[in-house]
Amino acid sequence: MCSWSFGSVPNFEVSLQRLEEIVDELEKGNVPLEQALKLFEEGLKLSSSCRKELEEADGKVEILLRQNGKLQPEPYEPATERAQQPGKK
Repeated sequence: MCSWSFGSVPNFEVSLQRLEEIVDELEKGNVPLEQALKLFEEGLKLSSSCRKELEEADGKVEILLRQNGKLQPEPYEPATERAQQPGKK
């Protein structure tokens, strides 16, 4: 088992690695129910944290659009953000 703790904010790679360890442990099926529930809860927290980091990274990505024969950078907006902003498609 990993010596990872919730004491500090982990980066994406550490969180993802721990999440993979949890999935492996749970898939083996050799974990007592109480421990499996704790691992599952930890996995949900890590999954949420990873998802949030990915969404933030998506917001920083720029897409290139061809306008008048030239490539123009434009901020990437996930579909959920576009739906919340009136006047945008």
